[in-house]
Amino acid sequence: MSSESTTTSPRDERAQDLCALVDASPSPFHLCAEVSRRLEAAGFARTLEADAWPAEPGRYYLVRGGSLLAWSTESARGPQSAFRIVGGHTDSPNLRVKQHPDRTSAGWETVALQPYGGPLLNSWLDRELGLSGRVTVATGGGAEQRLVRIDEPVLTVPQLAIHLAEDRKGVELNPQRHLDAVYGVGEGAALLSDVAASLDVDADAILGWELMTHDLVPSRVFGRHADMLAAPRLDNQTTCWAGTTALLDAVERPTEGVVPLLVLFDHEEVGSTSDRGAESDLLVTAIERIVLAAGGTREDYHRAVAGSVVASGDMAHATHPNYADRHEPYHQIAPNGGPVLKVHPNLRYATDATGTAAFALACDQAGVPLQRYEHRADLPCGSTVGPMTAARTGIPTVDVGAPQLAMHAARELMGAADPGMYADALAAFLAPAR
Repeated sequence: MSSESTTTSPRDERAQDLCALVDASPSPFHLCAEVSRRLEAAGFARTLEADAWPAEPGRYYLVRGGSLLAWSTESARGPQSAFRIVGGHTDSPNLRVKQHPDRTSAGWETVALQPYGGPLLNSWLDRELGLSGRVTVATGGGAEQRLVRIDEPVLTVPQLAIHLAEDRKGVELNPQRHLDAVYGVGEGAALLSDVAASLDVDADAILGWELMTHDLVPSRVFGRHADMLAAPRLDNQTTCWAGTTALLDAVERPTEGVVPLLVLFDHEEVGSTSDRGAESDLLVTAIERIVLAAGGTREDYHRAVAGSVVASGDMAHATHPNYADRHEPYHQIAPNGGPVLKVHPNLRYATDATGTAAFALACDQAGVPLQRYEHRADLPCGSTVGPMTAARTGIPTVDVGAPQLAMHAARELMGAADPGMYADALAAFLAPAR
């Protein structure tokens, strides 16, 4: 073990704060609630999309389902002020509950689950899982949204014994047949009745739901030198934490004439085509309404967009020590090595020279190192909200992230110093030096 001082450092505090946000946010809806709480503590006021937006300079945010957008006009100088935008996403791959969840099989009560996004399915096996999400509950005059969070170990997806596998090495998981979770012994599983009881409502009052499983092991900093961080949903709640932290920093030391804005989209892991995904009107409409509320015109809106820049934040692949051959050999990415600039010539990432310059200057301003990532040319590359944000807004966009291992696993791994450096770089991006 390390013989270093046990005094808590700023790095440790920030890593622990990321852990706190992740543990408070088992679903995109809970994440929006946690970010909202942090914003309100810093003087941000919630704005409803159905209301007229305030003309007074100030700090505001809105929530649309599992997405959130926050901004400050305190440093704006006219309605044509440029925006500095940090984007990310609130959702993570997991196992979600089907509409008819209750099953009985071979003497076991089971709950029907299916993959959301592209989870590493084997990582979800043999874990005690909780349940979270939201339900719509009937009220006397209509319906209301209620958050669900069951942190008891109520579900598990058991593996097939090695002795029953055809090759005695493992099994290939079929997402339709092999992911139902064991809920109890016997018959009579009634998942929605149990969810209703947790909310103190009748089961018949639940009109609709978006329910998902979550790993119950707390996030933690660990390792020989306490220099690693393990947690669920690092992809992409790390960016949600870093973007929120950066915005709260930026509004305290703003750049005159710049409007800092944070947008966290839901549904990135399944393509972003929804009412609140990056393919929706959420960001473009919000920018236009901010300009119009300040007394601007459509001309002012287009002028503001023309001077804006987006940093699309999503996690990056650290070079894996056991699979170094799966990485581009001349673009090695180190843990605790600083934020990552992600480049792809076929635009799986939106990064171009303009966006690169803006983020490189932000890293220099923040005093943090910058790493540059390219994907192996002979492997398919994932994507982010960056390309679609650039296409929807016409704003130059740079794709960035923090390095991690085990992306899309039920539990992921990163360096404990990286969250703080990531947040510092994004704060400098939101409040650039002139």
